[in-house]
Amino acid sequence: MAENEIGRMIPETLINERYGTFSGAAVKEDPYQRASAEVTPVSPGSSKLLGSIREAIEKTGLKDGMTISFHHHFREGDAVINLVMDEIAKMGIKDLSIAPSSIANVHAPLIDHIKNGVVTHITSSGLRDNLGAAISRGLMDEPVVIRSHGGRARAIEAGDIHIDVAFLGAPSSDDYGNVNGSHGKATCGSLGYAQVDAKYADKVVVITDNLVPYPNTPISIPQTQVDYVLEIDSIGDPDGIAKGATRVTKNPKDLLIAQNANKVITNSPYFKNGFSFQTGTGGAALAVARYLRQDMLEKDIKASFALGGITQQMVEMLNEGLVEKIIDVQSFDKGSALSIKENEHHYEISADFYASAGTKGPAVNKLDIVILSALEIDTDFNVNVLTGSDGVIRGASGGHSDTAAASKMSIIVTPLIRGRIPSVVDKVNTVVTPGESVDVVVTEVGICINPLRKDLMDVFKDIPVPQFTIEELKEKAYAVVGTPDPIEYEEKVVAVVEYRDGSVIDVVRKVNE
Repeated sequence: MAENEIGRMIPETLINERYGTFSGAAVKEDPYQRASAEVTPVSPGSSKLLGSIREAIEKTGLKDGMTISFHHHFREGDAVINLVMDEIAKMGIKDLSIAPSSIANVHAPLIDHIKNGVVTHITSSGLRDNLGAAISRGLMDEPVVIRSHGGRARAIEAGDIHIDVAFLGAPSSDDYGNVNGSHGKATCGSLGYAQVDAKYADKVVVITDNLVPYPNTPISIPQTQVDYVLEIDSIGDPDGIAKGATRVTKNPKDLLIAQNANKVITNSPYFKNGFSFQTGTGGAALAVARYLRQDMLEKDIKASFALGGITQQMVEMLNEGLVEKIIDVQSFDKGSALSIKENEHHYEISADFYASAGTKGPAVNKLDIVILSALEIDTDFNVNVLTGSDGVIRGASGGHSDTAAASKMSIIVTPLIRGRIPSVVDKVNTVVTPGESVDVVVTEVGICINPLRKDLMDVFKDIPVPQFTIEELKEKAYAVVGTPDPIEYEEKVVAVVEYRDGSVIDVVRKVNE
């Protein structure tokens, strides 16, 4: 076993020799050679159109042991993964590695494909619901690799993930593979995660339910990266995009947290004309934009750009002139998806442009403020957004560690207690974002500033929000619900959590049933 910088014990067999264990949030500036895709030229007059998913699988030459990928822009409305995996299973192909950008509840049928040996390895940003629970109970022989959105993009660029075939759902495509997500009956807006797959996969299959005349514009994924095009009846339900973590909250506790977070933002040195911001998923994080908008109007403050996963609220701020530009890697609802089509100041970007620590400067490096949620935060300010209080995988790394590390001020919003479970604890179950990247913790009872940010402690000493140490917040939570019982784990590792630079920051072990 090897102990990393934050005291997590990592089995040495799970450590990549190139990246080692987590040794700090600073970007490693070692140069590397970008990976490249195998390219099969298409001769004049050849057609890329195929007639079925089976034909697409056959044309790509998919074989046992290969790696395939998907994107998650349809979130809970996605139909592509299940359709493709079911056909692969019928064809008897086994021992596949799957590398979707994330996995939703709707993808629970993957459980059967794991049991049948069709899928033997998974890397993703997260796992949810039944699949996350099954893997936490030891479903797979090999541990899942959890990567942040920026970490996944970096791993693909560096060749750590080599994609043999990418199956990419496309709301709109022509017969030569020019794709966008802003037109069609299943619009999802930005295709930022899919763009990385299209660029680096050996074979790319575009699956659409909206085939349009050539050339299809605007072009998010170009024909030069696409091998085959398949039209089917439906690639998914766009109403499923906004389910779950992207809901608009009416919870009084969430709204109080959002109000406190807004006071932190508006009293910070970063709240001035030209500032930039991102709000994460979760009710309180998304609600911050509502209060921020009002202060921006009253104080005549305009933001230069909003980044990340984009919601209708941000689109409204863009249309009002409060935000000059939106840089969008993922559209979280119908309003934001349509805005890409309608507003020239709403830009679509790829996942590597967004957050890869392996690029010559991702957009997160230009962030002033980010508001992020947490399942747990501990007295060392480490954040868990992956495993629940029972140790079961039920979340996603997302862009959490990417934005926390790169922004000038990271704000973690969380209730002091969730149900009967404390959110502020001695030690989190799983570290996704290291404490050195966390600047301010905001709860409904007050805030806590990381002692590493003495500059912010001076700035915020007089703001109208109660302030506590992180230990005091923990004690407040424990006083109400008691000290949580430790989770009983077995030795088997079910997931490896990579930091954004490829180093191992933590592992998830099998829960003891």
